[in-house]
Amino acid sequence: MLFAWKTRVKEGARPLGNLHEECGVFGIYNRTPETMDTAKTVYYALYALQHRGQEACGIAVNDNNLITLVKDLGLVHEVFDEKTLSAMKGSIAIGHVRYSTTGGNNRRNIQPLGVDYVKGSLVIAHNGNVSNAAALRAELEAQGAVFQCTSDTEVIAFLIAKERLTSPSVEEAVARVVPRLEGSFSLLIMSPRKLIALRDPKGMRPLCMGRIGESVVFASESCALDSIGAEFVRDVQPGELIVAEPEGVRCLTAGVNHDPASCAMCIFEHIYFARPDSVIDGQSVYQARIEAGRLLARTHPVQADLVIGVPDSGLVAALGFAKESGIPYGEGLIKNRYIGRTFIQPTQDSRESSVMIKLAPLRRSVEGKRVVMIDDSIVRGTTMRQIVALLRRAGAAEVHVRVSAPEFLWPCYYGTDIDERSQLASVQHSPQELCRILGADSLGFLPVDQVETIAPDSRLHFCKACFSGQYPYPVPEVADKTAFE
Repeated sequence: MLFAWKTRVKEGARPLGNLHEECGVFGIYNRTPETMDTAKTVYYALYALQHRGQEACGIAVNDNNLITLVKDLGLVHEVFDEKTLSAMKGSIAIGHVRYSTTGGNNRRNIQPLGVDYVKGSLVIAHNGNVSNAAALRAELEAQGAVFQCTSDTEVIAFLIAKERLTSPSVEEAVARVVPRLEGSFSLLIMSPRKLIALRDPKGMRPLCMGRIGESVVFASESCALDSIGAEFVRDVQPGELIVAEPEGVRCLTAGVNHDPASCAMCIFEHIYFARPDSVIDGQSVYQARIEAGRLLARTHPVQADLVIGVPDSGLVAALGFAKESGIPYGEGLIKNRYIGRTFIQPTQDSRESSVMIKLAPLRRSVEGKRVVMIDDSIVRGTTMRQIVALLRRAGAAEVHVRVSAPEFLWPCYYGTDIDERSQLASVQHSPQELCRILGADSLGFLPVDQVETIAPDSRLHFCKACFSGQYPYPVPEVADKTAFE
């Protein structure tokens, strides 16, 4: 069965600025569209997931096989307005907020991705990074496939379409594709009658299920469920495939990974990516960051007058450090809320300029004081060096840097946009050298051999490859996110 398509990719959107995170997905099988607006529900959920992707966003709604697909570069509130949402009617929908970890940030790669093929139509939204996508794409191209996008999501779509030719259902085609994929992928797939949710066998990227009345929803984080008044049901298990269809909800459990020790949930979800009010696989993100701060205080104690956090993801860890150390917690940096995060930026110049616009020191708070400053990570060191300088100019007597993540020593191939060791400050410099470069009085990182202790309630073990170099899958020969460009 083929969809009829009604697609709009808006022209004239503003150029990209400092807009980077992970990706976030949300889907709904709405059994009561007459009382709950499907498109607006997705809109509000994506708003709650905006921290996961600030480059682009999109929503696809299925109304009796007529698909309305709207997507564009920009934030959720920039792409969608009341008029646009009111025209998007239907009972099944998926949405996506994007940061490009594979494929450039052009319009062709904005999700959800819709495809037609001989057996029907599919719309896909993907959070993660398929590390063997280059090899799979080369194989498909050798068989005659012609790609329109430059992201790994289209590779997944082609594989599903190919398997569907000999599969009795789309969900069985999806299940057949899973063993061929390496890396991280939380997927939402919409066919004319079904909404399919899938999490990779190692559970690297989060995905949860909820309910609103008779309707079922799926989201990258539980905070999206809270934002729309949905009841949290459970996390999608690693390797699990769930189908929502007219007959009800089915769980395909044959591929579920029941061994937590073989899972590889990204620990950086708890350190940085996820919102503090989310709960992932049983672990409160807020509590994990509190524990990270406490661990830092125990492993890297310091005599100081004030503990501050770098907004936003350093704030909770700073509170944990203060609680454990007994040093007063306070605000020392004020964030401009109208600029995106700076963790991942395309050029050094944009990283440096955005820091100056984004943060301002609170002089009355830090002047004359020995300050402990907590941040979530040091990747290249550019941002941290400037923040230390800001505090010095504001009169801080000492600046002690504490980092609620271990040292980044290895590239990530699963969704964190770090693909060259040469970019990493901790590869280029010893902690002592890095401390001097940053202009700090002392520097301490979360111990890599204790990092899992920050999330004692997690039902899954973690991937720590960017800290340890121990990867859950073979390292791909091609790691450039724009390799298909």
